[in-house]
Amino acid sequence: MFDIVTVAVILAIAIAAVLIFAATRPNTLRVQRATSIKAPAEMIFPLINDFHQWRSWSPYENKDPAMKRTYGGAERGKGAVYAWDGDKNVGSGRMEILEASAPQKIVIKLDFFTPFEGHNTAEFTMLPQGDGTHVTWLMHGPARFVTRLIQVFMNLDKMIGRDFEAGLANLKKLTEK
Repeated sequence: MFDIVTVAVILAIAIAAVLIFAATRPNTLRVQRATSIKAPAEMIFPLINDFHQWRSWSPYENKDPAMKRTYGGAERGKGAVYAWDGDKNVGSGRMEILEASAPQKIVIKLDFFTPFEGHNTAEFTMLPQGDGTHVTWLMHGPARFVTRLIQVFMNLDKMIGRDFEAGLANLKKLTEK
């Protein structure tokens, strides 16, 4: 039978192993998903370029029905700001459009405040493809140690990627009508 000291040593070794493994994880986070939409980029671009339109397609908008939203800066495009404050499912954060090159690219500064602080960049690209548009949703940024520790236990690419896939499917549904 193990005594308390043996259990404490085993527990300390296990914690150290997890921390060391987390330290070896990549120090950047990158999640990307793409889809083809049978609609011109000119139909898709305004839905992303105007934060007021995100309620119609973003998968994060329905995770907390009581989420508080504020809009500021420009009405749409470069300088438009969207902030949210919600429950544990969405946390709180702020987005600002840094670049809007109609109808092909939108770059957004994405800051999360809760439940974990994070500062990333989101990019949407819309490239002509046959009779439609190839749409890519990318998020990238630094992975602080806490993010790398979380990645030991959770696959963030899979978790966030599912949301990106849902959002792209919603854009597809809205614009292919």
